[in-house]
Amino acid sequence: MAERALYPIQREHLETLTGPLGIWQHADRSRPREEFGYCTDDVARSLTVDLMHGAELGWIAVRESAWRSLRFLGAAFVPGTGRFRNFRAADGSWLEAAGSDDCQGRAVRALGLALADSPEPAFAAESRTLFQAALAATRELTSLRGTASAVLGCVAALDREPSAQTHDALADLGSRLKGAFAIHAGDGEWPWPDDRLTYENGLLSEALICGGAELDDADMLRLGLSTLDWLVRVQKSTAGFLPIGSDGWWPRNGIRAQFDQQPIEATSMILAAAAAFDQTGKERYRMSVESAYGWFLGDNLVGVRVADPATGGCHDGLTPHGVNLNHGAESTLMWQVALERVRAIRRTASLPNSGTEPAAEPEMAEACS
Repeated sequence: MAERALYPIQREHLETLTGPLGIWQHADRSRPREEFGYCTDDVARSLTVDLMHGAELGWIAVRESAWRSLRFLGAAFVPGTGRFRNFRAADGSWLEAAGSDDCQGRAVRALGLALADSPEPAFAAESRTLFQAALAATRELTSLRGTASAVLGCVAALDREPSAQTHDALADLGSRLKGAFAIHAGDGEWPWPDDRLTYENGLLSEALICGGAELDDADMLRLGLSTLDWLVRVQKSTAGFLPIGSDGWWPRNGIRAQFDQQPIEATSMILAAAAAFDQTGKERYRMSVESAYGWFLGDNLVGVRVADPATGGCHDGLTPHGVNLNHGAESTLMWQVALERVRAIRRTASLPNSGTEPAAEPEMAEACS
């Protein structure tokens, strides 16, 4: 499989989507729909992208944007509950008392990355304070995706600094996630804890892989690799990566939706397969990264580009008739994350002794964030 082109960072559409408080949720084509306001989910993703771009462009290039997102997360946090609110109107007012488990997990993941990767001490310190304040409530999460995101936030934080509080939270969250999958581990046809395959599926495998590595839990790591292998197998076509369609998803023993395919699924596959490659060095995982990356650039059932590398934007989905013409925040941020993760793994793969197939069980690598 030929590797698709790797593009320079382009932040033009990110800047178009950015309002005074953060990144707007929705767009009409490339124009932000300010009437729909903001959400913590996307602001957390925006912070993650800024951290990735900062590693390439330098912190100064993203500092203002990163601080804007961090201030948003601080405003979203409710000290009395330890939870983050999600939806925010254009005037800055909050539209709910508490966000979803997914929102909590995504905020904690971004903060874990921020305290680990920010080169600015004040930024890292503020991220750490907010991360630690949210940790107790985060340990109570029950949804699989919220739990998985929080696992990855804890892994990122622990990679920077040892903390008994963070380790204990990771152990609790990881045990819960591992238990949900362990029950179904022997089912080769459907090794999934839900009766329906829906969105951001690779996130769960990534959390098992990275959490297992950090906790030195070989069984958890193996669960992550085996579920990822299944996801790769069932999300494949002659065109390349084949995400589960959001127009009905895939019920167990039911009809699988082919469309509408969403960028978040391709990026979650890239992140999970990259984590598997980091841990095992197996070339097939790197090829899975490249396959999902190719989906953005035309290796899909319709044969059209979903991403727009010239502006840094991304269409909101792939339909039977072509792309959804809107370039919203989630999709654009998923393209930006995908591009930077592929950039990083290509560098890793070019190093001596990388990409080899180990004969024994995979060793636990250091980094998984």
